[in-house]
Order: sequence, then C-alpha cells, then structure tokens
Amino acid sequence: MKSIVALLAYFAVGMGMFQLHNAWGALLGFHIVIVVSLLWVRPNIPITVLFKSTNIKWIVLSVLLCGSSGLGLYFLWAYFGPANDLSVQIESLGLTLTTLPGFIAYFALVNPMLEEYFWRGYMGNPTNGFYIYDLIYAGYHALVLIGKVPMQAIIFALMGLTFAGWLWRQVAREDRGLLAPVLGHMAADFTILVAIFWRM
Repeated sequence: MKSIVALLAYFAVGMGMFQLHNAWGALLGFHIVIVVSLLWVRPNIPITVLFKSTNIKWIVLSVLLCGSSGLGLYFLWAYFGPANDLSVQIESLGLTLTTLPGFIAYFALVNPMLEEYFWRGYMGNPTNGFYIYDLIYAGYHALVLIGKVPMQAIIFALMGLTFAGWLWRQVAREDRGLLAPVLGHMAADFTILVAIFWRM
C-alpha cells in the first residue's frame, strides 16, 4: 500500500507541474493524495505526535540546520539557481510577486505538518541506516526542479533531501515525536522560498 500511495503522490505533483503548469495545483494535488491516503489507511499514529518533543535540543538542532538551507541557496545561487529567467519560470507556474507570499505562507506552515506525518510518521521506519523512502521523499522534489535548474542542482537537491529525510527520521525516533522535524521542515521551506522571492 505504501508504494501505491507514494506513486500517487508523484503522479499528483507531476500532473500539477507538467500538465497544469501550476504550483498550487501540484501542491494541493499532493496534499489531497496525502490526506485521502491517510484517511483510507488510518495509521495508528495520533495526530498529537506532530506537536510532541521531549528535548528542546532536537528542535534547536533541526531548526538551525534546516533553516540554513535557504541561506545556502541564496549565497550559492550561481551554482544552483535556475537555468533560465527566474521571474518567467515562477510566473509560468501561476505565481506572481503578489501571490507568491501567500504560497510561501501555506507551503511553510501547512506543508511541513502534512509531509512529516506522511513521510516520517506513516511512511517512516526506526532504522538508523538508509531507508528507501528517504530517497522516495527526496525524489518527488526532482519533478519540481526538472527543466528549471541545472542538472547538478537537481542531483545536489536529491542528496540533500535524502539526507534531510534520514535526519528527520532519526530526530523523530530520538525525540519520540515529530515537532522537531516539523519545525525544521518549516524553517527549510520558509528560508528556501524567501531566498527565491528575494532573487526575483
């Protein structure tokens, strides 16, 4: 069942990006797949796990480490920035300077909670080592980046996001909750999108 759900998530993002050419369509389609799938399988994971942490150090570590990703993108823009004009690419996905702040807010506040419950909760695994769903989590981001950034940026993003998936699983296991991964994910999403906004 997990592999089917993962494929549906990829399909939703792909449809939004390549068929609809709409960032909101890709994101909301992805979220609908997640919510419907979770309602269908009804995992035995309380929703309160999203707000659970047993040690502040995991929150601090997650937020500082993941929040630095946007700063890194901003200063390494020449290596990882878009292949073509950024403003044109953003607008081709239905986003403008006036609508992008709302997208950033939704993406940074709602997306991390849904993704962490889905990828680290339902799809998660307590293993210390590599877990295939860390890579599968990273892989759907490549759909968003294809044709928009150089290939080395996509490869770097896949490696970085696979590591992030692994790291958030370890933090969730050690901290016995998803609050630290959620806040780290929020920090990463927010700083990356703000870096993109400043570069427009």
